[in-house]
Order: sequence, then C-alpha cells, then structure tokens
Amino acid sequence: MSNPLRSLLEEPRPSAPPARVRRDRALLAFVVVCVLLEGALRADLATPVLSVVVTLGLAPLLLWRRTHPFAVVAATFGTIAVVDLGLLTVGAPVLDVYSMLYVLVLPYALLRWGSGREAVAGLGVILVPATMAAVVSWTGLADAVGGYAVLVSSLVLGWAVRSQHGARERRLAQAKSEERVLLARELHDTVAHHVSAIAVQAQAGRALAATSPTAPLEALRVIEVEASRTLAEMRAMVGVLRSDAPVAYAPQPGVADLARLAGASPAGPRVEVGVSGDVAGLPAAIDAAVYRIAQEAVTNALRHARHATRVDVRLTGDASTLTLLVRDDGDPGTTDPRTTDPSASEAAPAGFGIAGMTERALLLGGTCQAGPCPDRGWAVTATLPRRVPA
Repeated sequence: MSNPLRSLLEEPRPSAPPARVRRDRALLAFVVVCVLLEGALRADLATPVLSVVVTLGLAPLLLWRRTHPFAVVAATFGTIAVVDLGLLTVGAPVLDVYSMLYVLVLPYALLRWGSGREAVAGLGVILVPATMAAVVSWTGLADAVGGYAVLVSSLVLGWAVRSQHGARERRLAQAKSEERVLLARELHDTVAHHVSAIAVQAQAGRALAATSPTAPLEALRVIEVEASRTLAEMRAMVGVLRSDAPVAYAPQPGVADLARLAGASPAGPRVEVGVSGDVAGLPAAIDAAVYRIAQEAVTNALRHARHATRVDVRLTGDASTLTLLVRDDGDPGTTDPRTTDPSASEAAPAGFGIAGMTERALLLGGTCQAGPCPDRGWAVTATLPRRVPA
C-alpha cells in the first residue's frame, strides 16, 4: 500500500463536530416544502407517490450528516440505488426528483467530517447510484460530465474546508504551545531568583552565627518563606512544560509597568490605565501574566477596534483574586477579526492572541473571556488568583 493511500486511510475524524445547528432545521424545512410542492405541481413526475415518500423519508438524515457522515451517505445513496434497481426491474423510470439535489450536501459532509476510511468507503457508495443515473438517463456526454463535475465540486469543497480548518487548529495549538513556553521561562526566572535568595540567606546565617545567635533563626525564617514560594512555582512550571530552549534572563514586566500602556497614538484611541485595591506582593508569574494579558488586549483594541476613541485598562485586587478588565468603545461589528470561536465559523479568519491570553490564565488557575459588549465595544476580562496554584 502506497504511503499517500495509507495516510488517507489513517486520517482520523475532525474533533468535536457540531451535532446540529439552527440552519440545519431551516434546511430540512426548506427541503420538505420543495418536495411537497414538486410532488403537487410537477405533472411529468414518474411514480410521484414513491418519489415523494423516498425523498421526504431520506431528508431528516441531513441532521446527522456531521456526526455520522458515512452512515448517512450509505443510507441515502444506498436507498436511492436499491429503489432505482427495483424500478428498472419492473420497467419503470428511475427516480427523477429535482428536490433530491439536497443529497449533494452529503458528499461535502463526508469529506469534511468523515475519517479517511469512511471517505473512501462513502465514495464507493456514492458512485453506484451516480453511475446508474448517468447510464440509465443518458442525455449526452456534456450532461454526464456536468453532473459529475457538480458531484466532484461538492467533494473538493468539503476537503478544502477540512484542510483549512485543520491548519487553523494546528496554528491554534502552536499559539498555545508558545504561550506555555513563555510562561515556563518566566517561572524559571522566578524560581532562579528564589533559589538565589535562599543561598544568600544561608550563607549570611552561617557567617553571622558566631557573632549573632539570632541571625541563623532569621535566616531560616526567610529561607522557609522563599522555599515555599519556590516549591509552589516549581510545581507550576513542571505542570506547564519543560523546555530545552535557552532562557533569556531578563526582568519581566508586571503590574507596576501597566502605566507603559497608557497614552494616545496619532491614529488610534487613547489608552487609560487604572489600578485599585491590593495588588502588592504578587508572585512573579501572576504579576507578569497581568501585564501580558493587558498588553495583548490593548494591542488587539488598537489594531481592530473600529471608530474607537478610548481603551480602558482597569485592574482591581482583593485578598484572593485579581480582576483585569480591558474595554474599548469601538464598534467591532460582525466581522471583527478578534472573534475566535473554532466551532462557530469554519472559514472565519482569526488571530490567536485571545487563545494565548486564555491559555495563560488557565495555566495559572484563572479565567479569561473576550467578546463584544452589549452596547458597543469589546471587552477582555481576566480573573487570576493571587497565588500560583501548586
């Protein structure tokens, strides 16, 4: 077996196909109406009762075309082939219902949502009634080529959308991975700082032990605090990932650096930053995460918010959590590039900044949500714990 064929057969199903959406029921209702109208108004329809019953009976299978693509294709095209064979046996014309064109959605769904083996088997099932219809109802080479071209177009479109969606999922996974690498490096810097402090305190305690009996106790207290922080952040770092890439030892920006985001650009909205509540004494990972999420949210607002005049950055802290809100007053509309819902629109272009912010918040035990505001504008809301989860 050649490698391309083996790769095709081993192709898995795409993840999380939507069971059904509102437009599926609308499509089914439209098909039912068309079939009933054709059965009532078309005078040249052979075997009208059988044609209407078969066409209506197969139409509800459209609702399961994503979750069970091969089963739906096999049931639909298999039924058509069996009915056509039965009609030919008794000398009657094969099914010729214009409304049955809805079956062209099924080859698309087979290539879009089926596995490789299902796609190959389903194509075999589809070719039987397609070939039978071309031979029995032969009206010329041009009509046969045109019919097969429509069928192939449905298949190609399904494969193209599948490939595009797969590439987007890979880019999304890469964005999350890069966010994990960045967070791991920041945690690495934090742990290195704590370990250095432990080493310094241990050396100082040993050096002063002879002259100051209380010095070792004070050093041990500091060492205990630093060691606890180090242990918690080391566990967090191991939970994120281990990276062999070289680490850049540089101070990470944090809450104190949020003021850098404030100001106005000649062609963009003004950015205003406000900090309230208890935001002191944060672990370095949380401190850096607040800045990174705010920075990405502001960048998105400056880049994508339409007709915006202001971007508000508000950070509030209490005894257990930090809440960051970044909101603009623009009009994102329905085509805002920040809209990132992998299951909502298969072809909608989107960046991965929101995915990175969400991933960073989740890794630190928090949450991050982004979306349009009820009135106007766009908001990013992140909630982070004050301590890195162990």
